[in-house]
Amino acid sequence: MEPTLDPPHANDADADLVAAVVQGDTAAFESLFNRHRQRVAAIAGRFFQQPSQIEDVLQESFTKAYFGLPKFSQYKVDSFAHWLARITFNSCYDELRRQSRSREHSLSDFNDAERQELRTFTSSAASLEAKAINRDLANKLLRLLSAEDRLVLVLLEVEGLSVAEIAELMDWSSAKVKIRAFRARADLRRLLKKFL
Repeated sequence: MEPTLDPPHANDADADLVAAVVQGDTAAFESLFNRHRQRVAAIAGRFFQQPSQIEDVLQESFTKAYFGLPKFSQYKVDSFAHWLARITFNSCYDELRRQSRSREHSLSDFNDAERQELRTFTSSAASLEAKAINRDLANKLLRLLSAEDRLVLVLLEVEGLSVAEIAELMDWSSAKVKIRAFRARADLRRLLKKFL
């Protein structure tokens, strides 16, 4: 039986891999990519349903990370994973803003069956925001919100981040996060009431 060979850098810590990439080791970046690609895709999947959109965010995030690695130590974050998540959320936010400029969404995007499902769903809802985010129709409904509102709701309700964590992640003030969350929930409630 032949011994199995681990890929280069398989057991290296992220910090060691970052240092190797900065020194020109492309295999080290491939290891970082393989190690973190599922998490980046999962984050993108919170915002986008189409595989092509998720792939675009994945590529954009890793491209930004690659070119930002020489300055990585200046960001004063706990880990590469945290830093990469921040890049990914910002890439998602950028893509959401691009989409909102290119296409207007409206309540007419919902078919009769989806409207009925929302009526049934909202009539028994204790927390409309939390339930809406966890339903299949959530992405369609969330597309009606601004990019910032959608981002804040997903980070709060789906990712389970605190206001302080979102403020740090997005480089916003805590007050901005709270105001955005309040407005986003109010807008979402207003949209849901149209189905009642």
